[in-house]
Amino acid sequence: MLTPDDNRLLTQVGPGTPGGELLRRYWMPVCPVAELTPEKPKKRVHMLGEDLVLFRDGKGQIGLLPENCAHRHVSLYFGFVEEDGIRCPYHGWKYAASGECIEQPFEPKNSPLKSEACLRSYPVQQLAGILFAYLGPLPAPLLPRWETVASKLGTRKITVLPKHNCNWLQAQENSVDPVHTFYLHAHMLMEQRKNDDQFKSSVAYFHRPIEGIDFELCREATWTGIRKIREYGGAKPEREVGHPAIFPNILIAPQEKGALVTHWRVPMDDEHTYIMWLEFSPTVDGSTVEQADSDIPVNYLPHPLGADGEYDLTDFPQQDLMAWETQGKLFNRSRELLGTSDRGIVMWRNLLRQQIRAVQEGKEPDGVIRDPAQNGQIDLSIEKHRQARFEREMATAK
Repeated sequence: MLTPDDNRLLTQVGPGTPGGELLRRYWMPVCPVAELTPEKPKKRVHMLGEDLVLFRDGKGQIGLLPENCAHRHVSLYFGFVEEDGIRCPYHGWKYAASGECIEQPFEPKNSPLKSEACLRSYPVQQLAGILFAYLGPLPAPLLPRWETVASKLGTRKITVLPKHNCNWLQAQENSVDPVHTFYLHAHMLMEQRKNDDQFKSSVAYFHRPIEGIDFELCREATWTGIRKIREYGGAKPEREVGHPAIFPNILIAPQEKGALVTHWRVPMDDEHTYIMWLEFSPTVDGSTVEQADSDIPVNYLPHPLGADGEYDLTDFPQQDLMAWETQGKLFNRSRELLGTSDRGIVMWRNLLRQQIRAVQEGKEPDGVIRDPAQNGQIDLSIEKHRQARFEREMATAK
C-alpha cells in the first residue's frame, strides 16, 4: 500500500513532475515508421503529458515539435507540410524540423521576432521500423540497440495495441506479477471453451500449478530490471530461468520458436498509455535477413470494450487491458492489500523511487547509455535452453 503522495510521485508523468523528469531520460517509441506517408506526412502525438506534432518534410527530415504555433497557439497539425518544414494554418509561420522559425509572412524581414518564435525540437531516431523520441535534457543518450531491434538474424513484426485508459505503471507492474497468468490468462481461456491449438497450448503451459516464485534484481552495464521466476509443479515440473522487465517501461517476453517480443508501455499522460510490441523471430539456421523498415508488417488491435460494457476476453492482451483499466484510470494504491506474491511489485516501486531520487540529485538514472562500445547490440540473456523448454511445453498440447 502506498500513501497518496507516494502514489503521485510514482505515477505522474507531466513536465516538471519527479516521475516525468525521470521518464524523459529515456527514448520512447512514438509510432511505426509506416504511419508517416507521402499522403499523410504528419501525426499528432500525446506523450508524457505534452501535445506534439510529428512530421516528415519534403527533404525527408523528421521533426517533433510542440503542437501549438508560437504566434497565436493554433495547432500546427492542421498546417501544411512543405519541402523544408511545417507551416501554421492560421498566419503561415513556418518551422523547420529543428524547431527554428524560418518564415513569418507579414512581418518585417529582419524582425527579431523570428528568433523568439523558435520551438523546442525533440530528437527522433528510426530503428527496426519504429520512430523513437527523446524528450529529456540534452545531450540525448544513445538509443538502446536491444538484440530484438538490432539483430539481423531474423525478422520482425510490429503490433500497436489500442490506447489503454489507465496509467502506465498499472501495465508495467503487471510485468513483475508472476502469478496473474494462472487465473487471468489460463483460467480465463478455459472459461472461453475454445478448441484451437493456440488455446490448448497456452492453457497447458500457464495452467500448471505455481509452487514457488522468485525475483532477481538485475543491474547490467546497459540496463537495470527485475527478472521474475516461476516454479511449476504438476506432471511437468519446471523452474523457469525467467525473463526481464527492463526499467523503466519495457518487458521482454519469450514466445514459441525462439521469438522474443519487446513490449513498450509509453505514458501518454497520467491516465492513458500507448503500448507497442516488436516481435523478433530468429531464423532457424542462424542466417541473416535483410528486412527493410518498410517491409516490417504492422498490425493494430481494436479496443476490446464493447458498447454493452463487456470486454472481449478471448486472448492475453484483452485480458490484461481489462485488468489494468478496471483498476481505474489512475489506480489508488492507498486502497490495495498486497500479499507475499506481490514482492516483485514492491521491488519495482522501490527501484522507481530510487531512480526518481537519483535524477532529483542530479545523477544519471540506470539504463542510460552513452558509450557506443556498449551499444553495438545489447544481449538480453534470454537463455536458449529456457526457450527450448517453453517451446516444448507449448507443443505438448498440440
